[in-house]
Amino acid sequence: MSASGVRARVRAEMTEEIKTVARRHLASDGANLSLRAVARDVGMASSAVYRYFASRDDLLTALIIEAYDSVGSAAEAAMAKPADTDADRLLVLSHAVRDWALADPHQWALIYGSPVPGYQAPQDTIGPATRVIFAIAKIVQEAFTAGRVVPVPEPTGRYAEELAAVAEQFGPGTPPRLVGSAMSAYFQLNGAVSAELFGQLNQTVEDDRRGFFEFQMRGAVAFIGLT
Repeated sequence: MSASGVRARVRAEMTEEIKTVARRHLASDGANLSLRAVARDVGMASSAVYRYFASRDDLLTALIIEAYDSVGSAAEAAMAKPADTDADRLLVLSHAVRDWALADPHQWALIYGSPVPGYQAPQDTIGPATRVIFAIAKIVQEAFTAGRVVPVPEPTGRYAEELAAVAEQFGPGTPPRLVGSAMSAYFQLNGAVSAELFGQLNQTVEDDRRGFFEFQMRGAVAFIGLT
């Protein structure tokens, strides 16, 4: 291997080590990430970390993008599994997202919890951040195209006009209500998972939270009108 190849490999390995340590800090300290503390645990001078990440925000952005891509991959893999109905596809996707969050709650908190003070997410995060909602939208759009969505009256009001503009991006004839209901399913999914992870089900639903989660998501499926 050439000298440049060795340097590139060492840099990639050190970058991954920094991110691994930073994730541990997220688990213990939340999003209050300190580059100095990360550098100390990696075993390098704090100034050396800046050769890999120019700022705390750059490191946060790398962690955020990876988290979004990870949950997005879980959702897309679940969506691709064979299922009997469109409703089943959406439920399988929802459970995959919940399972991902339960396996790594600190990653979930990073991307779906309280905003990090002083942090402004760059454009690079938009694509990864939309993978789950576009997976939901794909299921809904395919069901609509195949005539497997129960027709209901379209909404009215200014928000309906805004939804209509979004619907045009999914193809001519896409009902604004369908866009709104798919977005609502996404928000319900996020809310249901966050409520469970952040303790809002304590002393209420303790023994069968998976069942309660499915109950909530079946409500979202019914609202969309998936047959």
